[in-house]
Amino acid sequence: MKILALIPARGGSKGVPRKNIKLLHKKPLIEYSISTGLSCDLFDSVVVSTEDEEIAGISRAAGAEVPFMRPAELSEDKSPTIDLVIHALHFFNGKNIHFDAVCLLQPTVPYRALSDLNAAIKRFIDSDADTLFTVREVPHKYNPHWVFEEDNTTGFLKTVISDQLRIKRRQDLPKAYHRDGSVYLIKSNIILNQKNLYGPKIIHYEMSQSPDINIDTLSDWNEAEQYNNYIE
Repeated sequence: MKILALIPARGGSKGVPRKNIKLLHKKPLIEYSISTGLSCDLFDSVVVSTEDEEIAGISRAAGAEVPFMRPAELSEDKSPTIDLVIHALHFFNGKNIHFDAVCLLQPTVPYRALSDLNAAIKRFIDSDADTLFTVREVPHKYNPHWVFEEDNTTGFLKTVISDQLRIKRRQDLPKAYHRDGSVYLIKSNIILNQKNLYGPKIIHYEMSQSPDINIDTLSDWNEAEQYNNYIE
């Protein structure tokens, strides 16, 4: 399977200004994902998609390919991720370079263990799935069977799952997962034909060697710095 590793990195960010190239322990944040991507033998290309010349220069210096600049209209706060992925595939298809799948590596997840990445990709290749994403198990106290939401009409709380179907004993709760944002693998035909990152057949890989750090806020950034100091 021919896989494109795609690292999306726009110049604007509100939670942590210029976070994609902000130095995390003396290294630009994006360089962590580039380094892991380049270390993975299962990728055919490691490409950064950006509209920002400074990010492009730093990415090239780190060893990534930046064969195109992303249009500004695909780099706004509300620009859907699917659009930038389609843009990348169209670029390569126009050069008669075709990929079977795309692996999104978000730079906001710097400590992505190579062992986890390799295992996730191999699980995807060996399956018949359209999409794979990495997950973490939800603690039982946050399980959907025990979660409440506010009724918009009455203002009273109601269970997310109907009381008739809700499981009340902790021992009987099914495992629940949340996406951790580390790895997304999607077949190219799903991306181009359905304009979606999620095909009908989705599998998961539960992260086991990577810390659960995804940087969106300054608090997340401080957590990442503390982790880096710990592993040093």
